[in-house]
Parts: sequence; structure tokens; C-alpha cells
Amino acid sequence: MTTATKANSRLEERFRLWDNNGNGAIERSDFENEANGIISRLGAEGTAKGNALREAYLGMFDQLAAAAGSQRMTKDQFVRVAEQKIIGRGDAGFAEIVQPTIQAIVDVLDVDGSGEISPSEMEKWFDAIGLGGAEATRAFSELDTDGSGRLSTAELVAAVRDYHLGKNDIPLLGG
Repeated sequence: MTTATKANSRLEERFRLWDNNGNGAIERSDFENEANGIISRLGAEGTAKGNALREAYLGMFDQLAAAAGSQRMTKDQFVRVAEQKIIGRGDAGFAEIVQPTIQAIVDVLDVDGSGEISPSEMEKWFDAIGLGGAEATRAFSELDTDGSGRLSTAELVAAVRDYHLGKNDIPLLGG
């Protein structure tokens, strides 16, 4: 499978996950529902950090919807826009569109104030997105390439990029 094919396959899977109500389109409410579920599972309802996470998810949707020229994106529209605005722009696309969401997740999880994710915080993240603790342990060890025992936002954004490019199989935004 080529990198472009793998990226499209991963974007199609992302579309399926974000289409919360299964109506064949993703809308702002789908992103809000996903964010609210994660916030709830992390116990951050009603907190400033929980609200910032919701806003980051909605901001990601708003950027993609603006590029699509529609508040309701079909799978083909979403894949085209995500390819154009995120994948096709490489690090710049991920930094602009994905990083605010990853940063907001880190902010909610970072209970020790280090600005980075520890293995136990990664486990909470994976529980919140519906993956198991064993997956979190494996993912953390794969992503902690410098052996620091912590993952920075930059490392996590790079991991999301690499997932969508088919360079790793760690679905940090849910699988």
C-alpha cells in the first residue's frame, strides 16, 4: 500500500469515527460529541481545560469546514480537504490544524504540570478514546524515542502525522 493510499484509508477511518450519528456526513455536532465524550471520560466536564479541549475540537472542524465550503462534509469532501489542508502540507498542516487539539488533550491529562505526558497519563488518554491500557503502554514505549519517560506535544503531533502517513499504527485520536 502506498503512502497516499494508506493516508486516504486512515482519513476514511477517521471520517467513520467522527460521523457520530452515522448519517454519512461529519458536522460540527459530531466533533462536539466526540470532544464531550473524551472530556467526560477524563473527568474534565465544566473545567477550563475541558472547555478548551472542546473548543480545540470545534476549531479543527471549523478549519476543515471552511476549506470544504460546507458545514456538512461527506466522506469524499472530508478526505479531499484533510489531504489538502493537513496531509499535503506536512508538518505545517499538522501544526496548524491538529496541534491545538493535541495540546488541549495534553493540558487536560497533565495533572503533574510537567507540560508532557507520562505513561500513566497516556493510559488515561487511551481509556478516554476507547483503547486499552496495554495499547497505551506499547504506544508510549514506541513514541518515547529519546527515552525521557515523557512525551511532548510536538512528539505527539509527529506521531499523529506518522499514523496518517502510515509510518506507525498508533491512532492517538481514537481507533
